[in-house]
Amino acid sequence: MQLRKVRLDDETEKVLEQIVKTTQLSISDTLKKGLFALRDDLSQKAERIPYGIYEKLDLGPGGYAIAPAKNIGRKVWPRLP
Repeated sequence: MQLRKVRLDDETEKVLEQIVKTTQLSISDTLKKGLFALRDDLSQKAERIPYGIYEKLDLGPGGYAIAPAKNIGRKVWPRLP
């Protein structure tokens, strides 16, 4: 285990004091929980790349298409008799 020195501005120091008083955790435990929460938040955001979101939609084969792309003209604008 390593010893770390952290500098906090006045506002952040007040927030830390409030959290310590409210939770009854030590400063060390409070900072640990904050680091783990940030890690979890970042890992969730990393999964939200556009392809990942599209992949989870699971539109099935062809999605909501009414016809294959190469035949869409005939499906949308059928030839008149």
